[in-house]
Amino acid sequence: MQQYGARREMPELKQLVTEASRALARLDASRLEELALSCQALNRDLAVAGEEDRVELARQARDAAGEMAAFAKVLDMTRGNLNVMFRLQQLLSGRLEYGESPAREWAPPGSGHGDN
Repeated sequence: MQQYGARREMPELKQLVTEASRALARLDASRLEELALSCQALNRDLAVAGEEDRVELARQARDAAGEMAAFAKVLDMTRGNLNVMFRLQQLLSGRLEYGESPAREWAPPGSGHGDN
């Protein structure tokens, strides 16, 4: 995929989000960094974009709504997994005792437990 730049090189937003989901699932940090830079350039250029570009991006955003929702779920699950790994690391290193407040307060999102 080409970097965001001139209008003819601008990737479809749907493609950006789909690639970001795949890169996150593969834990491809370098590809995620490239995509983040593309998104930064897109946001920067959007600030000075003309009406035609804004209309096109709005269309792309509507077309990519499903992929963006899926990516948001992948991010949430990744964040949850990271929290679990962090807690396990603390337990294994002896910095956290089982049953201490942070471990007791953790619960899966939406479970109603630990949502303070």
